Amino acid sequence: MDGSHRIVDDPADVTPAWLTEVLRAGGADVEVVGVRFEPVGTGQTAVSYRFHLDLAPGDAGRGPVSVVVKMAGGAPEVRRRLRVAYRNEVGFYRTFAGRARVRVPRCWSAELSDDEYRFTLVLEDAHPARAGNQVDSCTVAQAALAIRNLAGLHAPFWNDDSVTDGTDWPARLDEAGMSFLGKVATSAAAEFTERYRAGLGPRDVDTLLRAAELVAGWGKYTSDRFSLVHGDYRLDNLLFSGDTQVRAVDWQTVEVAFPGRDLAYFLSTALAPAERRAHERALVAAYHQRLVEYGVPDYPVDLCFEDYRRGLLQGPLITMIGAVYASAERTAGADRMFLSMAANACAAIRDLDALALLSA
Repeated sequence: MDGSHRIVDDPADVTPAWLTEVLRAGGADVEVVGVRFEPVGTGQTAVSYRFHLDLAPGDAGRGPVSVVVKMAGGAPEVRRRLRVAYRNEVGFYRTFAGRARVRVPRCWSAELSDDEYRFTLVLEDAHPARAGNQVDSCTVAQAALAIRNLAGLHAPFWNDDSVTDGTDWPARLDEAGMSFLGKVATSAAAEFTERYRAGLGPRDVDTLLRAAELVAGWGKYTSDRFSLVHGDYRLDNLLFSGDTQVRAVDWQTVEVAFPGRDLAYFLSTALAPAERRAHERALVAAYHQRLVEYGVPDYPVDLCFEDYRRGLLQGPLITMIGAVYASAERTAGADRMFLSMAANACAAIRDLDALALLSA
């Protein structure tokens, strides 16, 4: 099969013969003789299914017994808006996953249509690992695991001007791009704070609106360092096996940007404010230590903590844009998630005086 045959829109098109070809192309010399599937995840921008595989006699142990197949969903106008996200995720697995030290599911196949409206990923099934939950928070041990994993993404591409050589992506916003992002942020903030005003309270509304106003000029404070960043590195996009292993998924927002944005976004939204206040310096130090172990030079831990403060606009930015422009139908569960993330991010911004830092 050429790559176009590995792109599907319907789980019914994932046949034993299709999976046999995909797995063999990915390095597993097995024959799939039967499949069954069920949906997994909530699918904000795509849909995913777990496929249970029956392998031919004699092939047991030579290939996976299940995989996750992720594909595009929705009407053409929805896909048109999301095609950059589709390109990013396929591109990450094809271009960067093998060079990064971040732990991710093994990718058996990653294909994108020429018009970028359709894509299909065949990924390692991390079951029984469980996705984190923004509302429930995570343990401090899980937070430490996640930020050390994050360092494995940032370190290999740290201030590397060749990171995008040979590709016309991922995005790297210039001054004009940041200005446009600022307009998107202020528009999203106006709608988000109106929609959730009762749940936020006046202090958080004020913090969110002021934070959005600073996005356009954010580049002035975040131009000294860059790397490949996830862009949406949060609990719901992490698969935990207890407190010992984690895998990062959903690479649709990957870009070249200030690494402190990923760090701040995760820590400010993953932990309740009291837990974050008690442990954030130690957690930032753990992230920094892993960067050093991976070879990042001349980066003192105090500067790393300053970058954490500088990255704190990422929390309200992604939360508000995600809520306002989501393609999925609004639900009570999603509302609780967005409110939790916004409230936690606002508390961190106030605790660390980020608005004053980024407006000086």
